[in-house]
Amino acid sequence: MTNKKRFENIDEYIETFTEDIQSILEELRQAIKKAAPEAVEAISYQIPTFKLKGKNLVHFAGWKHHISVYLIPSGTADFEKELSPYKKAKGTVQFPLGKPIPYDLVEKIVMFRMNEV
Repeated sequence: MTNKKRFENIDEYIETFTEDIQSILEELRQAIKKAAPEAVEAISYQIPTFKLKGKNLVHFAGWKHHISVYLIPSGTADFEKELSPYKKAKGTVQFPLGKPIPYDLVEKIVMFRMNEV
């Protein structure tokens, strides 16, 4: 990791992307803030993270062909049907670039995660 930039905050992270991806990441950030206004922004694992009561609530990251949202395992398991159109792994969902991001679903899952924390 010595060659990679170490981010101090979410703004620094988002600035490293092209304008089109920046706008998606910023809209995702705002959706998470809307769902969890008391959550604190942070960088964890060098990606944007929201924490609640000192615990990781949700992470997100931009990639070449998709936006990943790391919802922690329960966030994907309990919303299996709604997330079925998207590529998933344990605790992660990938939203392909070029297709609408379901911000309302992300908000719903973040609120679910808040109740867990």
